[in-house]
This record gives sequence, structure tokens and C-alpha cells, in this order.
Amino acid sequence: MTETFDLPSNTLTDQAASDRATRSATATANGGAALSVAHGAAPATTGVLALFEEWVRRAPQAPAVIDGAHTWTYRDVDVAATEVIASLGDRVRPGDLVGVCLDRSAALVVTAVALARIGAVYLPLGPRPGPRRTEAVTEDLNVVCLIGDPKVLPPRHQSADTADHAALPLPAEGANTGDSGATVIAAFATPGAGARRAPGEAFYAVLTSGSTGRPKAVAVAEAALGTLLDWYRREMGLGPGDRQSLLIGVAFDPHLMELWAGLTSGAALVPAPDDVRWDSAVLTDWWRDAQVTVSVGATPMIEPLLDRPWPQDLVLRHLVVGGDRMRRRPAGDVTATVHNAYGPAEATVVTTTHAMTAGDACPGEQTPPPIGTPVPGATVVVTDGEGHAVPRGTAGELRIGGSCLALGYLDPELTAHRFTAPHPTPELPGADRLYRTGDRVRMAADGSLEFLGRLDDQVKISGVRIEPAEVEAAFEQDPSVRSAVVIAPRTPDGQTRLVAYVRPAEGATPGTSALLAAVRAWLPEQAVPSDVRIVTGYPLDANGKVDRAALAQRAETEAAGTPAITAAAVTAEAAPLTDADADATPEELLVLRAVRDLLSRPSITLSDNFTDLGGTSVQAARLLTAIERESSVRLRAPQLLRQPDLRAVAALIDQRRTGARQPGA
Repeated sequence: MTETFDLPSNTLTDQAASDRATRSATATANGGAALSVAHGAAPATTGVLALFEEWVRRAPQAPAVIDGAHTWTYRDVDVAATEVIASLGDRVRPGDLVGVCLDRSAALVVTAVALARIGAVYLPLGPRPGPRRTEAVTEDLNVVCLIGDPKVLPPRHQSADTADHAALPLPAEGANTGDSGATVIAAFATPGAGARRAPGEAFYAVLTSGSTGRPKAVAVAEAALGTLLDWYRREMGLGPGDRQSLLIGVAFDPHLMELWAGLTSGAALVPAPDDVRWDSAVLTDWWRDAQVTVSVGATPMIEPLLDRPWPQDLVLRHLVVGGDRMRRRPAGDVTATVHNAYGPAEATVVTTTHAMTAGDACPGEQTPPPIGTPVPGATVVVTDGEGHAVPRGTAGELRIGGSCLALGYLDPELTAHRFTAPHPTPELPGADRLYRTGDRVRMAADGSLEFLGRLDDQVKISGVRIEPAEVEAAFEQDPSVRSAVVIAPRTPDGQTRLVAYVRPAEGATPGTSALLAAVRAWLPEQAVPSDVRIVTGYPLDANGKVDRAALAQRAETEAAGTPAITAAAVTAEAAPLTDADADATPEELLVLRAVRDLLSRPSITLSDNFTDLGGTSVQAARLLTAIERESSVRLRAPQLLRQPDLRAVAALIDQRRTGARQPGA
């Protein structure tokens, strides 16, 4: 057995921790004060695909994917990947971008392995990408083919006149495959003129929000991902016999950490059914039933769990949480080690982490924990506006360097703008370029980072970075829209939401529901605003520009009279009622108040549809929690989403209550 696979501990070695602490304290200013510079431990150089191949040789019968009653061994994945490669033939070559439109499943795992073996660049787009968004991606990027159910592909990739289809022999079973597993194809279409290729060293690429209204792609090398995975396996103690969640949405880069962490450790990947991602209470049931030992989750989904008693029958040892600011620490009854993780896609998923256990000095404290210290291969610097490192304790912009950095964007000009040379002093060994995150942080004396917010207009909604300009551009694709301004005010409980102010084109009368339906084809779910307001004009500042601060203040003032819902509490008197609500049943009033509170929109009526209102998966999870707290009725996310309007949701609650009161129920 090589040292690569020897996993004796679930933490970094004492030597590595000492190395981290020593290196983080070396940079000082002229006056002797420590500067805000910290280095992770020296990176290991470990391949990704080679480790999977090693486990195929060493433990071919070990489970690689467990999806409910279905299990695929390492040998099964190996054989299936070989068959996919044969089906693709020579039409996919090393360095080619391949868009993957699959959900969490054995089919996704096999596809990732097949593309890695070919040397193609894996570009995850998610199982149901908006057709217009996908069309824009395939016009801007030299995507050789899209892999997915033909029903979800854009028209150019569906038509026999413009596309060439090849059926792929992928596993068809699993909670998230349904009928699509048997109809997965590779759809080849001619790329747009001038479409950009991925760099030659790229292992994968992911999309991030773009201010031009079109998503931008970040390319990452295998070595950067390999370094992260080496840290992950050691920190989590991940190895044979473990079950690693496959929970993160496929369009987002943390799912690559999940997927390859399992395949490079001899552990089994466990794909989460889709409704698990909507409902934090269902998530803990799934962890228990699936015997998950290591999991990754988005902060907005995990935080509600920290407000409730922690289930004591879980085998979950480690829980990595990231994507948004964590506002509290785990309580003393949490049996898993919780890792508060921070990192942009431009720095390969995770840059810094802070581990918390039940034995910490301040369990359950309602204060944000730090985002921690850098992982191996990462260098973090807090700078002023000119790029000079500031003394520790001083707030500034976070810049990241080291072997963790992505190769860059597929747009060279954008890469040159965001990945810059460091200031000559202090010297940063191994960091010849720094990525400007746009995040405002403060470094403590021990090298740990505190997250303070954003420096620019970019915001985070449900853990996903959103450029308001991209959302505005999506609205402006509609001919009935002359212009749109999108802001991100905070609700009274501190949550960020998107509000769109839309100015119609001359003579047009667009409806808000139709506008929301249209932008869903362009945007990821988290970027769809929770509120659309039709306006005749915008407030202007002294320079004649749109006064976004005034719009945000207006939105926050309008929402202030409607206390925002939290996972911890909602009351029957939470929101004021109107004359139009006079004939509502108790269940209808419950739903109406809860949704108004959740979306900070007092004008919502019972005839409105939750999804059409802009409700997201995370907001649905909070709504379900509030309904259960007030009514003792536990609905599942699919039940909520299938209802045509809020009145139907209330009727479902009434049916459940009535059934529970029947004799023998």
C-alpha cells in the first residue's frame, strides 16, 4: 500500500498543522507588525484519475455508487466508462469541452470518469439547464457536444438538421434518473463562430455569473483539484467503507469535490434524491437511511438544522458547509465535525476552512464563526485598494494565490483583469498571481479570516454568487421590457433577496408571472428574483445614474412591516391581514402569512403560485418548516411544488389535519 492511500487520521497531521501556523506568521511590516498573509501547508502532488484507476485495481468489487437499492462497484463504473468512450468514438478528443446535463446519479459518475479518461474537459450544466442559457453557453464556448436527455437540450442540439446524436449506454437506475437514463445522448452541433476553447491543461470548467448577462467559464487543472482532494481525504478521514454524499447541485463546482473525493478514496458515493435538497428535515432522514458518513451541504440548507435538536442516531462524522455566510455555530449536541468552508470557483472550490466540534468553548453561539485558515496549496492576502498587504486586524479585500488557483477564465481579457501579479513585498513563494475575490475580510492574529461582506455589486443568494447585471440582462431579453434594475435588499432577519424593477417598453404591459417564467430560461434558480415590480422610471442620483441605494432602501422599508420568516419561529400573528383575507380559512391564513413573511411581499394572495412568485428551493425548505411548526403537518417539497396556488397548499394542510382527527387515523 502506498502512502497515498494510508489514511490513519481524520485531521491534518501535527506537522502539517505546525507548518501552517509557522508559515502564516512570517510576513511582517517594517514596524514589526504581522501582515495579513497566511499560507496553507505545502501541497501534495496527487493525480485524480490515477487514484480512481488504482482503486479499480485494488478493490474492483467495492461499492463506488449506492443509489437506494442499486449499487455499482468500482469495476462496474470502470466497464461502463469504457463503453461510453467507445460510443463517443473519435468525436470527443483531449481538450474538448463537453457539456454535461445530468443529475446526481451513477450515469453522472460514469460520464465524469469517461471524460477524464479521454482528457476532455467536463463542463457541468445541471440536469435541467435553461435552454436559452445553454444556447448562450454553446455559442460562446467551443462545446463539442452536450450529454443529457434530449428533451432538456436546446433546439439546435435537438434538431436532426443541425445536430448529430449518439446514444450512450449509461446506467438508467437511480432516484434522479427516472426515464431519462435510457435516453441519454451525446448531441454534437457546430460551435458558434469564435467560440472559446478550454486551456490545454484543463480538467474541468464551471460557469459563474457574468456581468454582461452571459455566464463566464472558469477552467481548473487536475493538479489543483488533486491537491484539494488530498486535503479533503485526510481531513475527513475518508476511505473504504465510508459513504460520501453526492448532494450539491451538479451545476456548481463543489459537486466535483464530492464526486472525486469518493472515487479517489475507495469510498462509496451516495446520490441524494432531489427532494432532499429542498427540505433540511428530510435531509437528516436521508443521512440516516443512506448511512452517510461524510457530507457537503450549502449553508442555507444546513443552518436550520443547527436550530433544532441534532439527531443522535446519525453515523455522519464530517459535514462541510459553504456557499454563504454562516451566522451561528453548532450546538453542543451536534455529533459531526462541522467545517465552515470558503472558496470561489476561481480557487478550486475551497480555500479556507474552520472546523467546529461539540467540545468547542462556545457551542451554539449566535455569532458567525470565522472562515478559517488556508488549505494546503493556498495563500491568502488581505490587501488595500492598491494591492498592499494590510496589518492583521485591518479589513481589506481578500486575494488568493498558490497552486489552488484556476487556470483562469476562458476569456483571456477577463483573466488578466481578475488574476493579477502580487505586490513585490512581502514575497509570496509559490504565488506568482493573485485572484481578486471582491470579498471584504479581516485576518486575526492567528491567521484566521473573518468574512465581512462584498466590495462590489456581486451578491450571494442561497449560496450562489449572482451578478445583478446578469439578471437585468435576462429581463431585457424580453421585447416587452425596456430596462431592468435588480437590487439585493436584506429582509428583517438578515437574508438577502433579489428584487427586480422593470420598466416596460412603449405600449407594453408585461405581467410579473410571465416575466419570471421567461427569465428562468436564462438564469439558475437562485438568480430568479423573489419580487418583480413594474415601474415607469427609477430614482436617480446626483450624477444622473440609477440610485440603487434608494431602491434598496425603498424595498427594505416596504418589507419592514412584514417580519421575515426564520426556521426558528413564525407566529400566527406574524403579518397584518387585509380586507381581502377576511373569508380565508385558518389554513389559508397560515400559508398566506408564512409566504408573505418569507418573500417580504404583503401583496401576495391565495391565487398566487409559490414558484411563479420566485420561490426557490431554500425558501421552500423554510416554508415547509414554518408550516410544520404552526400546523404539525409535515409536507414534502414535491407536494408543495405540485400545487397550482397557495389556496391548494392550504387545502392540502386541511386534508392532513382532518385525516389525523379521524378515528383510527
